[in-house]
Amino acid sequence: MATITEVPAKAEPVLKTTLYSHATLECRDIARTRAFFDEFLGFETVQMAAVSFWARKGGDQIIVVVQSPTKNKETMPFLNHNGLDVGTEAEVDEAYQLVKRDAEKWGLHKITKPVVQHGTYCFYFWDMDDNAWEILSNPPGGYSWGFKLGDQEGVGHMSRKFQRPESTLTKGS
Repeated sequence: MATITEVPAKAEPVLKTTLYSHATLECRDIARTRAFFDEFLGFETVQMAAVSFWARKGGDQIIVVVQSPTKNKETMPFLNHNGLDVGTEAEVDEAYQLVKRDAEKWGLHKITKPVVQHGTYCFYFWDMDDNAWEILSNPPGGYSWGFKLGDQEGVGHMSRKFQRPESTLTKGS
């Protein structure tokens, strides 16, 4: 079983950045994708150019959504997915039903069943632009609970023995 190597004392970072401000996603049709963000995902959006908009949800970090110049974009790999938190495992189940219900309208596909993994209860789906999304149960503050728990040796984030916040323990315990 692999173990976590001892972490050296925190060194002064090389780069003196102050904020992780944004990530970028590509889309094929800017108007349709903005409607998806507004009407289905519930993001606040602002149009910044004919081919881009900014989207935010629950904080200051944004997603810059840019229409691909060729409209030929690759499918986002599973590990590069975007996470959207809900407060309870029951809300994950409800979101799963809504994603399945509205799949045809919004071009949603590759919809997985909810499971317990990496410390939460979650499911995944891909949107009409082949961007990957995860809906997951997390307490307020998102994954900040992991920093409070600290390093977890030996179990790996996919293990059911992975320490989870109490608010996410009703499924798969």
